[in-house]
Amino acid sequence: MKQSGYIALIRSNRSFRYLWSGQIISLCGDWFNLIASAALIATLTQSGTAVGGLFVVRMLAPFLVSPIAGVIADRYSRKRIVISTDLLRAVVVLGFVLVREPEHAWLVYVLTAIQSASQGFYFPAWNAILPDITSPAELSVANALSAATWSVMLAFGAALGGLVSGVVGVYPAFIIDAVTFLLSALILLRMPYGSSLEAGGDQSILAGIRQYLEGLGYLRRHIDTFSIAIHKGVLGLLIIGFYQVAQVTIAEQYFPIGEGGSISLGLIYVMSGIGSGIGPIVGRNWARDRDLRLRLAIAFGYVCAFVGFLISATLISLPVILFGGLLRGVGGGLIWVLGTQLLLQILPNEVRGRVFSTEFALYTLFAAVSSGATGWLIDSTGELRIVLVMASFLLLIPIALWLMWIVVRGRKAAQPPSVPPSGQGEANTSRECA
Repeated sequence: MKQSGYIALIRSNRSFRYLWSGQIISLCGDWFNLIASAALIATLTQSGTAVGGLFVVRMLAPFLVSPIAGVIADRYSRKRIVISTDLLRAVVVLGFVLVREPEHAWLVYVLTAIQSASQGFYFPAWNAILPDITSPAELSVANALSAATWSVMLAFGAALGGLVSGVVGVYPAFIIDAVTFLLSALILLRMPYGSSLEAGGDQSILAGIRQYLEGLGYLRRHIDTFSIAIHKGVLGLLIIGFYQVAQVTIAEQYFPIGEGGSISLGLIYVMSGIGSGIGPIVGRNWARDRDLRLRLAIAFGYVCAFVGFLISATLISLPVILFGGLLRGVGGGLIWVLGTQLLLQILPNEVRGRVFSTEFALYTLFAAVSSGATGWLIDSTGELRIVLVMASFLLLIPIALWLMWIVVRGRKAAQPPSVPPSGQGEANTSRECA
Protein backbone atom coordinates (compact mmCIF):
# COMPACT_ATOMS: atom_id res chain seq x y z
CA MET A 1 0.00 0.00 0.00
CA LYS A 2 1.52 3.32 -1.04
CA GLN A 3 2.09 5.72 1.84
CA SER A 4 0.64 9.18 1.79
CA GLY A 5 3.12 12.06 1.54
CA TYR A 6 3.29 14.80 4.14
CA ILE A 7 1.84 17.54 1.94
CA ALA A 8 -0.82 15.23 0.50
CA LEU A 9 -1.87 14.22 4.01
CA ILE A 10 -2.25 17.84 5.17
CA ARG A 11 -4.17 18.84 2.06
CA SER A 12 -6.49 15.85 1.84
CA ASN A 13 -7.22 15.00 5.49
CA ARG A 14 -9.17 17.87 7.04
CA SER A 15 -9.36 16.32 10.50
CA PHE A 16 -5.62 15.80 10.69
CA ARG A 17 -5.03 19.32 9.37
CA TYR A 18 -6.93 20.82 12.30
CA LEU A 19 -5.34 18.48 14.83
CA TRP A 20 -1.89 19.27 13.50
CA SER A 21 -2.51 23.04 13.43
CA GLY A 22 -3.63 22.98 17.04
CA GLN A 23 -0.51 21.03 17.94
CA ILE A 24 1.76 23.65 16.34
CA ILE A 25 0.26 26.54 18.29
CA SER A 26 -0.02 24.71 21.59
CA LEU A 27 3.55 23.39 21.50
CA CYS A 28 4.98 26.82 20.80
CA GLY A 29 3.40 28.07 24.02
CA ASP A 30 4.53 24.97 25.94
CA TRP A 31 8.19 25.76 25.33
CA PHE A 32 7.65 29.39 26.26
CA ASN A 33 6.29 28.16 29.58
CA LEU A 34 9.07 25.66 30.23
CA ILE A 35 11.88 28.15 29.61
CA ALA A 36 10.17 30.89 31.62
CA SER A 37 9.23 28.73 34.63
CA ALA A 38 12.69 27.13 34.83
CA ALA A 39 14.40 30.53 34.62
CA LEU A 40 11.97 31.95 37.19
CA ILE A 41 12.51 29.24 39.81
CA ALA A 42 16.29 29.28 39.26
CA THR A 43 16.39 33.05 39.76
CA LEU A 44 14.15 33.01 42.83
CA THR A 45 15.85 30.12 44.66
CA GLN A 46 19.41 29.79 43.28
CA SER A 47 19.12 26.06 44.06
CA GLY A 48 19.67 22.99 41.92
CA THR A 49 17.37 21.03 44.21
CA ALA A 50 14.59 23.58 43.69
CA VAL A 51 15.01 23.36 39.91
CA GLY A 52 14.97 19.57 40.15
CA GLY A 53 11.82 19.83 42.26
CA LEU A 54 10.11 21.83 39.52
CA PHE A 55 10.75 19.06 37.01
CA VAL A 56 9.71 16.43 39.55
CA VAL A 57 6.33 18.17 39.80
CA ARG A 58 6.09 18.50 36.01
CA MET A 59 6.59 14.76 35.64
CA LEU A 60 4.93 13.36 38.75
CA ALA A 61 1.56 15.06 38.30
CA PRO A 62 0.77 13.29 34.98
CA PHE A 63 1.80 9.99 36.54
CA LEU A 64 -0.68 10.39 39.39
CA VAL A 65 -3.61 10.96 37.01
CA SER A 66 -2.59 8.27 34.53
CA PRO A 67 -4.84 5.49 35.94
CA ILE A 68 -7.96 7.49 35.11
CA ALA A 69 -6.57 9.40 32.11
CA GLY A 70 -6.21 6.28 29.99
CA VAL A 71 -9.65 4.99 30.95
CA ILE A 72 -11.24 8.34 30.09
CA ALA A 73 -9.44 8.37 26.72
CA ASP A 74 -10.99 4.96 25.97
CA ARG A 75 -14.49 5.82 27.23
CA TYR A 76 -15.21 9.43 26.25
CA SER A 77 -14.82 11.72 23.26
CA ARG A 78 -11.11 12.25 22.76
CA LYS A 79 -11.81 15.54 21.00
CA ARG A 80 -13.62 16.93 24.05
CA ILE A 81 -10.76 15.83 26.29
CA VAL A 82 -8.05 17.70 24.36
CA ILE A 83 -10.18 20.84 24.05
CA SER A 84 -11.05 20.84 27.76
CA THR A 85 -7.43 20.45 28.80
CA ASP A 86 -6.36 23.28 26.49
CA LEU A 87 -8.90 25.61 28.10
CA LEU A 88 -7.85 24.59 31.61
CA ARG A 89 -4.18 25.21 30.86
CA ALA A 90 -4.95 28.63 29.38
CA VAL A 91 -6.35 29.71 32.75
CA VAL A 92 -3.69 28.04 34.89
CA VAL A 93 -0.60 29.47 33.18
CA LEU A 94 -1.79 33.02 33.78
CA GLY A 95 -1.27 32.35 37.50
CA PHE A 96 2.51 32.35 36.99
CA VAL A 97 2.31 36.11 36.51
CA LEU A 98 1.51 36.39 40.24
CA VAL A 99 4.88 34.93 41.29
CA ARG A 100 7.11 37.92 42.00
CA GLU A 101 9.05 37.18 45.20
CA PRO A 102 11.04 34.19 46.56
CA GLU A 103 8.33 33.53 49.14
CA HIS A 104 5.88 33.01 46.26
CA ALA A 105 7.97 30.18 44.77
CA TRP A 106 5.56 27.56 46.16
CA LEU A 107 2.90 28.87 43.76
CA VAL A 108 5.10 27.88 40.80
CA TYR A 109 4.97 24.26 41.98
CA VAL A 110 1.19 24.31 42.54
CA LEU A 111 0.42 25.81 39.15
CA THR A 112 2.90 23.49 37.45
CA ALA A 113 1.22 20.50 39.11
CA ILE A 114 -2.22 21.50 37.78
CA GLN A 115 -0.90 22.27 34.31
CA SER A 116 1.06 19.02 34.10
CA ALA A 117 -1.82 16.92 35.45
CA SER A 118 -4.00 18.26 32.63
CA GLN A 119 -1.30 17.19 30.17
CA GLY A 120 -1.65 13.70 31.63
CA PHE A 121 -5.16 13.66 30.15
CA TYR A 122 -4.22 15.51 26.96
CA PHE A 123 -1.42 13.36 25.54
CA PRO A 124 -3.04 9.88 25.78
CA ALA A 125 -6.19 11.27 24.16
CA TRP A 126 -4.20 13.10 21.45
CA ASN A 127 -2.15 10.00 20.62
CA ALA A 128 -5.28 7.86 20.52
CA ILE A 129 -7.01 10.29 18.13
CA LEU A 130 -4.35 9.92 15.45
CA PRO A 131 -5.32 6.41 14.24
CA ASP A 132 -9.01 7.41 14.45
CA ILE A 133 -8.66 10.13 11.81
CA THR A 134 -6.07 8.57 9.48
CA SER A 135 -6.10 5.57 7.17
CA PRO A 136 -3.50 2.79 7.56
CA ALA A 137 -1.56 4.31 4.67
CA GLU A 138 -1.55 7.72 6.37
CA LEU A 139 -0.84 6.65 9.95
CA SER A 140 2.96 6.36 9.88
CA VAL A 141 3.22 9.62 7.92
CA ALA A 142 0.96 11.39 10.42
CA ASN A 143 2.98 10.06 13.35
CA ALA A 144 6.27 11.14 11.77
CA LEU A 145 4.90 14.58 10.89
CA SER A 146 3.52 15.18 14.39
CA ALA A 147 6.84 14.10 15.90
CA ALA A 148 8.78 16.37 13.54
CA THR A 149 6.41 19.20 14.46
CA TRP A 150 7.14 18.62 18.15
CA SER A 151 10.86 18.91 17.41
CA VAL A 152 10.55 21.97 15.20
CA MET A 153 8.39 23.75 17.75
CA LEU A 154 10.84 22.74 20.48
CA ALA A 155 13.59 24.49 18.54
CA PHE A 156 11.48 27.49 17.49
CA GLY A 157 9.48 27.86 20.71
CA ALA A 158 12.51 27.42 22.95
CA ALA A 159 14.54 29.94 20.96
CA LEU A 160 11.71 32.46 20.94
CA GLY A 161 10.85 31.76 24.57
CA GLY A 162 14.46 32.14 25.65
CA LEU A 163 14.74 35.40 23.71
CA VAL A 164 11.52 36.85 25.13
CA SER A 165 12.36 35.74 28.68
CA GLY A 166 15.95 36.98 28.45
CA VAL A 167 15.15 40.37 26.89
CA VAL A 168 11.78 41.48 28.28
CA GLY A 169 11.41 39.06 31.22
CA VAL A 170 9.61 35.82 31.95
CA TYR A 171 6.12 37.17 32.54
CA PRO A 172 5.22 38.02 28.91
CA ALA A 173 6.10 34.40 28.07
CA PHE A 174 3.37 33.14 30.41
CA ILE A 175 0.78 35.43 28.81
CA ILE A 176 1.77 34.23 25.33
CA ASP A 177 1.45 30.64 26.57
CA ALA A 178 -2.12 31.23 27.72
CA VAL A 179 -3.07 32.74 24.36
CA THR A 180 -1.67 29.73 22.47
CA PHE A 181 -3.79 27.31 24.49
CA LEU A 182 -6.92 29.33 23.69
CA LEU A 183 -6.09 29.39 19.98
CA SER A 184 -5.43 25.65 20.00
CA ALA A 185 -8.82 24.97 21.60
CA LEU A 186 -10.60 27.12 19.01
CA ILE A 187 -8.91 25.27 16.15
CA LEU A 188 -9.73 21.84 17.61
CA LEU A 189 -13.39 22.85 17.93
CA ARG A 190 -13.54 22.94 14.12
CA MET A 191 -11.95 19.49 13.70
CA PRO A 192 -14.32 16.92 12.15
CA TYR A 193 -14.19 13.94 14.47
CA GLY A 194 -16.63 11.23 15.43
CA SER A 195 -15.77 8.64 18.07
CA SER A 196 -17.40 5.34 18.88
CA LEU A 197 -15.98 5.48 22.39
CA GLU A 198 -18.68 7.60 24.01
CA ALA A 199 -19.57 6.73 27.58
CA GLY A 200 -21.77 3.70 28.00
CA GLY A 201 -22.40 0.78 30.33
CA ASP A 202 -21.09 0.81 33.88
CA GLN A 203 -19.63 4.26 34.58
CA SER A 204 -18.69 3.68 38.23
CA ILE A 205 -15.25 4.35 39.67
CA LEU A 206 -14.72 0.63 40.23
CA ALA A 207 -15.53 -0.05 36.58
CA GLY A 208 -12.96 2.54 35.56
CA ILE A 209 -10.34 0.96 37.82
CA ARG A 210 -11.14 -2.45 36.34
CA GLN A 211 -10.67 -1.04 32.84
CA TYR A 212 -7.29 0.40 33.76
CA LEU A 213 -6.19 -2.90 35.31
CA GLU A 214 -7.30 -4.66 32.13
CA GLY A 215 -4.97 -2.34 30.21
CA LEU A 216 -2.11 -3.31 32.54
CA GLY A 217 -3.06 -6.95 32.08
CA TYR A 218 -2.78 -6.50 28.32
CA LEU A 219 0.83 -5.35 28.73
CA ARG A 220 1.56 -8.23 31.10
CA ARG A 221 0.26 -10.74 28.55
CA HIS A 222 2.06 -9.09 25.63
CA ILE A 223 5.65 -8.87 26.78
CA ASP A 224 6.97 -7.49 23.53
CA THR A 225 4.45 -4.64 23.64
CA PHE A 226 5.57 -3.86 27.19
CA SER A 227 9.23 -3.92 26.11
CA ILE A 228 8.40 -1.18 23.59
CA ALA A 229 6.26 0.86 25.99
CA ILE A 230 8.98 0.86 28.67
CA HIS A 231 11.36 2.79 26.39
CA LYS A 232 9.76 6.12 27.25
CA GLY A 233 10.25 5.30 30.93
CA VAL A 234 13.93 4.62 30.32
CA LEU A 235 14.12 7.79 28.24
CA GLY A 236 12.66 9.78 31.13
CA LEU A 237 14.93 8.14 33.72
CA LEU A 238 18.30 8.23 32.00
CA ILE A 239 18.04 10.99 29.40
CA ILE A 240 15.26 13.58 29.61
CA GLY A 241 14.67 13.72 33.37
CA PHE A 242 18.37 13.98 34.01
CA TYR A 243 19.34 16.40 31.27
CA GLN A 244 16.46 18.85 31.78
CA VAL A 245 17.84 19.64 35.25
CA ALA A 246 21.51 19.55 34.23
CA GLN A 247 21.00 21.95 31.34
CA VAL A 248 19.40 24.56 33.63
CA THR A 249 22.54 24.45 35.79
CA ILE A 250 24.76 24.62 32.69
CA ALA A 251 22.88 27.65 31.36
CA GLU A 252 22.67 29.54 34.64
CA GLN A 253 26.07 28.80 36.23
CA TYR A 254 28.50 27.89 33.44
CA PHE A 255 27.46 29.81 30.30
CA PRO A 256 24.80 32.38 31.36
CA ILE A 257 23.29 34.59 28.67
CA GLY A 258 20.15 36.58 29.48
CA GLU A 259 18.10 36.70 32.65
CA GLY A 260 18.76 33.54 34.68
CA GLY A 261 20.61 32.07 31.69
CA SER A 262 17.31 31.93 29.80
CA ILE A 263 18.86 32.67 26.39
CA SER A 264 21.53 30.00 26.93
CA LEU A 265 18.84 27.55 28.02
CA GLY A 266 16.79 28.41 24.97
CA LEU A 267 19.77 27.70 22.70
CA ILE A 268 20.33 24.30 24.32
CA TYR A 269 16.67 23.44 23.77
CA VAL A 270 16.95 24.63 20.16
CA MET A 271 19.73 22.16 19.45
CA SER A 272 17.83 19.38 21.21
CA GLY A 273 14.80 20.21 19.10
CA ILE A 274 16.80 20.15 15.87
CA GLY A 275 18.29 16.80 16.83
CA SER A 276 14.97 15.28 17.84
CA GLY A 277 13.56 16.40 14.48
CA ILE A 278 16.40 15.12 12.33
CA GLY A 279 16.78 11.77 14.09
CA PRO A 280 13.26 10.38 13.53
CA ILE A 281 13.11 11.59 9.92
CA VAL A 282 16.39 9.89 9.01
CA GLY A 283 15.55 6.83 11.12
CA ARG A 284 12.12 6.41 9.60
CA ASN A 285 13.45 6.81 6.04
CA TRP A 286 15.95 4.04 6.77
CA ALA A 287 13.53 1.77 8.65
CA ARG A 288 10.58 2.18 6.24
CA ASP A 289 8.32 1.12 9.14
CA ARG A 290 9.83 -2.37 9.12
CA ASP A 291 9.72 -3.94 12.55
CA LEU A 292 13.35 -5.05 12.91
CA ARG A 293 14.78 -1.85 11.46
CA LEU A 294 12.64 0.27 13.79
CA ARG A 295 14.03 -1.68 16.75
CA LEU A 296 17.64 -1.31 15.58
CA ALA A 297 17.12 2.43 15.08
CA ILE A 298 15.94 2.68 18.70
CA ALA A 299 19.18 1.01 19.83
CA PHE A 300 21.14 3.52 17.74
CA GLY A 301 19.20 6.28 19.51
CA TYR A 302 20.61 5.17 22.85
CA VAL A 303 24.12 5.21 21.38
CA CYS A 304 23.64 8.79 20.14
CA ALA A 305 22.46 9.91 23.57
CA PHE A 306 25.46 8.20 25.19
CA VAL A 307 27.91 10.05 22.95
CA GLY A 308 26.04 13.33 23.41
CA PHE A 309 26.30 13.08 27.20
CA LEU A 310 30.04 12.36 27.06
CA ILE A 311 30.60 15.42 24.86
CA SER A 312 28.50 17.63 27.17
CA ALA A 313 30.44 16.37 30.19
CA THR A 314 33.56 18.17 28.96
CA LEU A 315 31.91 21.57 29.71
CA ILE A 316 34.52 23.16 27.43
CA SER A 317 32.34 25.80 25.85
CA LEU A 318 28.73 26.58 24.97
CA PRO A 319 29.17 25.44 21.32
CA VAL A 320 30.42 22.05 22.56
CA ILE A 321 27.44 21.82 24.92
CA LEU A 322 25.14 22.63 22.01
CA PHE A 323 26.66 19.88 19.86
CA GLY A 324 26.28 17.38 22.69
CA GLY A 325 22.65 18.49 23.07
CA LEU A 326 22.13 17.96 19.34
CA LEU A 327 23.28 14.33 19.58
CA ARG A 328 21.19 13.77 22.71
CA GLY A 329 18.20 15.14 20.81
CA VAL A 330 18.83 12.78 17.88
CA GLY A 331 18.92 9.84 20.27
CA GLY A 332 15.87 10.85 22.26
CA GLY A 333 13.88 11.52 19.09
CA LEU A 334 14.68 8.10 17.65
CA ILE A 335 13.64 6.34 20.86
CA TRP A 336 10.42 8.32 21.33
CA VAL A 337 9.08 8.51 17.78
CA LEU A 338 10.01 5.05 16.53
CA GLY A 339 8.79 3.47 19.76
CA THR A 340 5.44 5.20 19.24
CA GLN A 341 5.36 4.00 15.64
CA LEU A 342 5.85 0.39 16.74
CA LEU A 343 2.96 0.71 19.21
CA LEU A 344 0.68 2.33 16.62
CA GLN A 345 1.31 -0.63 14.31
CA ILE A 346 0.43 -3.34 16.84
CA LEU A 347 -2.11 -1.91 19.33
CA PRO A 348 -5.85 -2.60 18.95
CA ASN A 349 -8.12 0.44 19.24
CA GLU A 350 -9.95 -0.69 22.38
CA VAL A 351 -6.82 -0.59 24.58
CA ARG A 352 -4.90 2.14 22.78
CA GLY A 353 -5.73 4.95 25.23
CA ARG A 354 -4.85 2.88 28.29
CA VAL A 355 -1.56 1.65 26.84
CA PHE A 356 -0.50 5.15 25.81
CA SER A 357 -1.54 6.43 29.23
CA THR A 358 0.53 3.73 30.96
CA GLU A 359 3.46 4.48 28.68
CA PHE A 360 3.22 8.19 29.51
CA ALA A 361 2.87 7.35 33.22
CA LEU A 362 6.10 5.34 33.15
CA TYR A 363 7.84 8.20 31.40
CA THR A 364 6.65 10.84 33.85
CA LEU A 365 7.32 8.73 36.96
CA PHE A 366 10.87 7.84 35.97
CA ALA A 367 11.59 11.38 34.77
CA ALA A 368 10.36 12.74 38.12
CA VAL A 369 12.66 10.39 40.03
CA SER A 370 15.56 11.29 37.76
CA SER A 371 14.95 15.05 38.03
CA GLY A 372 14.87 14.96 41.82
CA ALA A 373 17.96 12.78 42.06
CA THR A 374 19.87 14.93 39.58
CA GLY A 375 19.12 18.15 41.45
CA TRP A 376 20.27 16.54 44.71
CA LEU A 377 23.45 15.15 43.12
CA ILE A 378 24.39 18.51 41.64
CA ASP A 379 23.93 20.27 44.99
CA SER A 380 25.64 17.56 47.06
CA THR A 381 28.65 16.90 44.84
CA GLY A 382 29.11 20.33 43.29
CA GLU A 383 30.63 18.54 40.28
CA LEU A 384 28.31 18.64 37.31
CA ARG A 385 30.96 17.02 35.10
CA ILE A 386 31.04 13.88 37.28
CA VAL A 387 27.25 13.67 37.28
CA LEU A 388 27.18 13.92 33.47
CA VAL A 389 29.75 11.13 33.08
CA MET A 390 27.80 8.87 35.49
CA ALA A 391 24.63 9.39 33.47
CA SER A 392 26.49 8.61 30.25
CA PHE A 393 27.65 5.17 31.32
CA LEU A 394 24.27 4.23 32.77
CA LEU A 395 22.97 4.35 29.18
CA LEU A 396 25.06 1.29 28.36
CA ILE A 397 22.57 -0.81 30.35
CA PRO A 398 19.47 -0.23 28.14
CA ILE A 399 21.63 -0.51 25.01
CA ALA A 400 22.77 -4.00 26.02
CA LEU A 401 19.34 -5.18 27.24
CA TRP A 402 17.47 -3.96 24.15
CA LEU A 403 19.95 -5.58 21.74
CA MET A 404 19.68 -8.83 23.71
CA TRP A 405 15.88 -8.70 23.46
CA ILE A 406 16.04 -8.14 19.69
CA VAL A 407 18.21 -11.25 19.34
CA VAL A 408 16.03 -13.39 21.64
CA ARG A 409 12.83 -12.27 19.94
CA GLY A 410 14.32 -12.95 16.51
CA ARG A 411 15.33 -16.48 17.50
CA LYS A 412 11.86 -17.24 18.87
CA ALA A 413 10.23 -15.91 15.72
CA ALA A 414 12.52 -18.11 13.59
CA GLN A 415 11.58 -21.29 15.45
CA PRO A 416 8.92 -23.45 13.76
CA PRO A 417 5.68 -23.72 15.75
CA SER A 418 5.65 -26.77 18.00
CA VAL A 419 2.88 -29.35 17.77
CA PRO A 420 1.17 -29.78 21.16
CA PRO A 421 1.07 -33.30 22.61
CA SER A 422 -2.13 -35.27 22.21
CA GLY A 423 -4.78 -34.21 24.70
CA GLN A 424 -3.59 -30.64 25.08
CA GLY A 425 -5.48 -29.39 22.05
CA GLU A 426 -4.70 -25.80 21.15
CA ALA A 427 -3.88 -24.63 24.68
CA ASN A 428 -0.33 -23.67 23.92
CA THR A 429 -0.63 -22.47 20.33
CA SER A 430 -1.81 -18.97 21.20
CA ARG A 431 1.23 -18.11 23.26
CA GLU A 432 2.71 -14.81 22.14
CA CYS A 433 5.87 -14.92 20.10
CA ALA A 434 7.76 -12.31 22.03
